[in-house]
Amino acid sequence: MPKAYWIAHVSVDDPEAYAAYRQANAAAFQKYGARFLVRGGEQQVMEGALRPRAVVIEFPSRDAAEACYRSPEYQAALALRQPVSTADLAIVDGWDQPDDTGGSN
Repeated sequence: MPKAYWIAHVSVDDPEAYAAYRQANAAAFQKYGARFLVRGGEQQVMEGALRPRAVVIEFPSRDAAEACYRSPEYQAALALRQPVSTADLAIVDGWDQPDDTGGSN
C-alpha cells in the first residue's frame, strides 16, 4: 500500500493565532503517523502561482491521511486555522512503483 501525502499551500493572515493551530494539530498528526517533509520553508515558484507557505505531510496510507483530516482532533485544530488563514489542501497517493527515472507525469 503506497504512502499518502497532504500537500497544502497556505496564506497566513495572523501568525500568532496560526501558532495555536500548529500546537493543536500535533495530537492528530501523532495519532495517525504523520511526518512533516516540508513545513513552510523558503520557496521559489517556478510556474503558476502558489500561496506563500507550502506544507507536505507524509502518512503511512491514504486511509490514515483521510482519517486524520476527519478526526475530531484535527477538526478542532482546523477550527483554529480557518479564521486566520486560507489554504488549498489535497491528499495525494504516493508513487509505489520500482524506480523509474524517465517518463512523464
